[in-house]
Amino acid sequence: MSRSNDSPRPNPAPATPPAARRRVLVVDDERDIVDMIAYNLGRNGYEAVIAYDGNQALEIIDKQAPDLIILDLMLPGLDGMEVARRLKAEPRTARIPILMLTAKGEETDVVVGLTLGADDYVTKPFSLKVLLARVGNVLRRTDTSAATPGEGGTLRTGPLRIDTFKHEVFIDDEPVKLTLTEFKLLSALVGARGRVLTRDQLMDKAMGSDVFVTDRAIDVHVTAIRKKLGGASWLVHTVRGVGYRLRESPGEAD
Repeated sequence: MSRSNDSPRPNPAPATPPAARRRVLVVDDERDIVDMIAYNLGRNGYEAVIAYDGNQALEIIDKQAPDLIILDLMLPGLDGMEVARRLKAEPRTARIPILMLTAKGEETDVVVGLTLGADDYVTKPFSLKVLLARVGNVLRRTDTSAATPGEGGTLRTGPLRIDTFKHEVFIDDEPVKLTLTEFKLLSALVGARGRVLTRDQLMDKAMGSDVFVTDRAIDVHVTAIRKKLGGASWLVHTVRGVGYRLRESPGEAD
């Protein structure tokens, strides 16, 4: 017997929903640069959002936080430094990674930006391939699954406790607010169990081997970590000419 054309047909399997695109906010007052970056972000699978000044950027972020911000430091009105300072001071936005755009050779701006909590930087004029590589690298570092796991997701030494799953740091059970890069650096030092890590090794663990970062930038991050650790700043010890290691007690010999 032939099958009737009116026979019920099985419902097709539901299509697998596409992975959510990472949302990147581009903030720069040079419209040609913004358009070029946004276009290339879109071609590489990102959702690009545009702002031409600091106040507009903050309004956009307040409505919907992006996954990453590409932030020019030289903005009219509210400059990039102040934007970064406000974002890092607000718990809701403090974890949003920032990729700074700076004028070539302006080392002071780079140091100040990293001190404020920026995660990486690119100098103008820049290669789009380099910029996109930095964007991908910073976003990979924000993946909580990439955290170095300890027993039960916890790393401990002296008064320091790190929850690698929640990306939380505590000194004597008091929370310490770190940027993502600072968190990665401190976790790497704790995980090394007293071994000395060179600056290159630290940045490979915190930012990836394909990112070029100066020794000065690394030192700025470490200085910021020590400041935030307060009375426990002795935990991070400088080994001159080599790098850094973690101490287990303030009286520990060098």
